[in-house]
Amino acid sequence: MLRQPAFGRRLRKLRQARDLSQTALAGDGMSTGYLSRLESGARQPTERAVAYLAQRLGLDAADFEEPAGGSLAHALSLVSSTGSERALETLREALAAEGHEAPVLRWQALWQLAGQRRLQGDHDGERAYLEELVRLGDAVALTALRVRGLTRLARCLRALGEIPAALDAATTAHRLAREDGLDVEDRATVLLALISVEAEAGRMPDAGAHTDELAEIVAGRCDALWAEAMWTAAVVRLRQGDHTAAQAHLEEALEKFSSREDLVLWLRLRFTASRLYLQKQPPDPRAAERCLTAAEPALAFVGTPGLRQDLLALKADVAFFRARYDEARDLLGELAGMELRMSYRDRVRLDILRNQLRIRSGDLGGIQGLRDLAEQAQAGANIDLAADIWRVLAESLAESATPPPTAPGT
Repeated sequence: MLRQPAFGRRLRKLRQARDLSQTALAGDGMSTGYLSRLESGARQPTERAVAYLAQRLGLDAADFEEPAGGSLAHALSLVSSTGSERALETLREALAAEGHEAPVLRWQALWQLAGQRRLQGDHDGERAYLEELVRLGDAVALTALRVRGLTRLARCLRALGEIPAALDAATTAHRLAREDGLDVEDRATVLLALISVEAEAGRMPDAGAHTDELAEIVAGRCDALWAEAMWTAAVVRLRQGDHTAAQAHLEEALEKFSSREDLVLWLRLRFTASRLYLQKQPPDPRAAERCLTAAEPALAFVGTPGLRQDLLALKADVAFFRARYDEARDLLGELAGMELRMSYRDRVRLDILRNQLRIRSGDLGGIQGLRDLAEQAQAGANIDLAADIWRVLAESLAESATPPPTAPGT
């Protein structure tokens, strides 16, 4: 049964969410005075009144009940204290129902829900929340919130392969953070996003300069922010061709950063190290495999679908480099049966490996497949990725043109 004052609060929020005045909602079938008393809690609603108001609002009578978990503030407190899936579902329900809550509360709810999507590798779902969050941040006019929203959006767009839009968001966030003199955490987090996007766009001089700026900001720290800065610096140095500096940055992070600080980041550092060992010249697949072996047990504690898929993809790459081609095909087949929770770049890496395996088996259609991937990446302004694919294509062409060794005495 619907009781006051909860019914009145709920009715008022639903009316305001639709931008209706009391007069507009009351229409010809109810007096404005009676509606006002219902909203204030002074009158108990009759079944007839509830049915009429539901029809006017395009709802079911059950929609006048308070959402599970109550207010948005209460739902946020549940997420903060438990972080459970049920608490997140309660937050989604409260956010959808509470159309007139304080903007800062709505911002916090969107931030939590976007973060959950990111951890699951659902970048499209994350983007939807982040775009609304950025619009809300502009309306709130708090620079810190605007910067954080734009920074997270830039990282999400980069994961989706939308580099020009990601670069625009990250550049705007960086400018706002500097103009407003935000604290170290905000400025460093912005730089992490900006550097990654600049590297993807092939703007290596800019990425290198911002890496130096980031190193100054995090100097003397040894926390998660510092570890991610070292990781980012390693990636930039690797793409600049300085494998020695890249390995030094990453090994320092691996040595000093404890899994107790952030187990997901600890895992990702080892995945990145594995990738670095495959990309260095000459590649070191044994060292890459050791990194994965060390990391795999931690998936029992933080094994999201995205992380498990990253591990399988890296195992497939290692198997290819160690000439275990059937194993690499099996791992790719396992991934093909999943709903992928990967970034654009990592999805393309799977396609690169598929085409490399085609070429290894004598199917030269894999050459055209690599060419198509490179052209698509280049058209999307993923310059660094395109360069990687062209390099793989050149190596594949050279290998396919090399005649097999002649047996002695023939």
